[in-house]
Amino acid sequence: MNTAVILAEKIDPNGVTPGVAGFVITAAVAIASIFLIIDMNRRMRRLRYRDEAVANIDAEVAVDKLIADVDSETGNR
Repeated sequence: MNTAVILAEKIDPNGVTPGVAGFVITAAVAIASIFLIIDMNRRMRRLRYRDEAVANIDAEVAVDKLIADVDSETGNR
């Protein structure tokens, strides 16, 4: 137990830092996270636009079918 206390007293708290390697690794993780978040936002936006396009196409098909049904009942066309 005394050995640990003696070693702890000998270590300079200002000299124990992650250094350049720690900074580089932390910066790389932060940059990778930013790129992943940007890519996720792009993909989510693309999915939303596709869903809206499918909904619009379905609505147009439903309207065309309704018009065709009304025309067949009234004898138009």
